Amino acid sequence: MYPVLFHIGSFPIYTYGVLIAVGFLLALRWAYRQAPRAGLEPGKVWNLGIYGILVALLGSKVWLILTQWDYFIANPREIFSIATFQSAGVFYGGVLAGILWVVLYAHFQKMPLLGVLDLTAGPIALGHSIGRLGCFAAGCCYGKPTSLPWGVTFTSPVAREIAGTPLHSSLHPTQLYESGAEFLNVLLLVWLGTRQRFSGQLIGAYFIFYGIERGTIEFFRGDPGRTLMFHDTVSLMQFVSVGLIVAGGFLWWRGLRGSAPVPPATPVTLGSAPTS
Repeated sequence: MYPVLFHIGSFPIYTYGVLIAVGFLLALRWAYRQAPRAGLEPGKVWNLGIYGILVALLGSKVWLILTQWDYFIANPREIFSIATFQSAGVFYGGVLAGILWVVLYAHFQKMPLLGVLDLTAGPIALGHSIGRLGCFAAGCCYGKPTSLPWGVTFTSPVAREIAGTPLHSSLHPTQLYESGAEFLNVLLLVWLGTRQRFSGQLIGAYFIFYGIERGTIEFFRGDPGRTLMFHDTVSLMQFVSVGLIVAGGFLWWRGLRGSAPVPPATPVTLGSAPTS
């Protein structure tokens, strides 16, 4: 595809990074605009997102270092290298750090946790959908070889250099599978949001949708470093996917029993976005 969008002098601007940034900004703007409808202060939602992405990036880098501890302990300078800085890190670390951040931020800012999570479900899916297009451009998170007519063939040496992408071989476009699934999630969550009956309904639905989709797509992934287990038959993310489905099912079970009604929204003024 097109791993490098352009250069500033000799410094490459990667398509992946640009699309990740675009996805994040669109998701943050959507959450900010929707905050008053959820009875949440837009400024707090904005800060939650701005600081949250920094926390998630830090978590992904820390997990990367821990999973490759032998290498980094032997090459400590690499921890602060340009390559480590440009790396997306490890997805699980970013997710765990992001979840912890949301829980702590909502607690200390006295925001309803389920209300915050419901608000962020759609924006997260939108940002992820755009971000996976960045993966496709970079050639990372690639699929297994396939003879299907929609298989894709990468030819850029840069993709091999930065992501180890197999070149001149037809592969499952798993990045597009996940991007399309996440965009479908956006549509489903927007539709469900107009019919919300209980707190946790949207984030619970997202957990279920994404858990099913990601758990299935993992069978078609071919990139290494995904923490494969049981003779490389399943990945850690598939266990995480099961956990997401169970968590989402619990939120729906709890909500349908009437244990988590949607609180009445408090009118909140939508001002200009903070500059945090």
